Amino acid sequence: MARFASPLRVVPVELQLHRFKEKEVWCKVCKKAYVHHEEKETDVAIAVKLLELCAVDACETIVIVTGDTDLAPAIRTAKVLWGSKQIWVLFPFARHNAELKLIAHGHLKMKARRYLSYQLPNPVRVSATDLIWKPTTW
Repeated sequence: MARFASPLRVVPVELQLHRFKEKEVWCKVCKKAYVHHEEKETDVAIAVKLLELCAVDACETIVIVTGDTDLAPAIRTAKVLWGSKQIWVLFPFARHNAELKLIAHGHLKMKARRYLSYQLPNPVRVSATDLIWKPTTW
């Protein structure tokens, strides 16, 4: 499989790549096996980054974009150890989580129409000669 430069490498964003594990999955309908990609370690990486930012006093407020309760223990821990830090949750469109609402200092909801304004330009120049185009389905 060919690897392409990530557009995020050319804009002022701190990029942290994690991994996707290939897993063979059996389809019960068509009775065939296919390769599925499963993300690994993302929640743990976000939790560790949250605790790191608090530990090195890098900020006063942290906003985590998630709807996943797997991050609840890290949020609770950060609140106990660094009570002065504000930890907010930004829920992606059509996601919410009652537990995260309760434990975070606050929460926000992302509206569907905002996704377009958050995307990188199309195309993104990754070098003097190379452009990356986003898929038409985006």
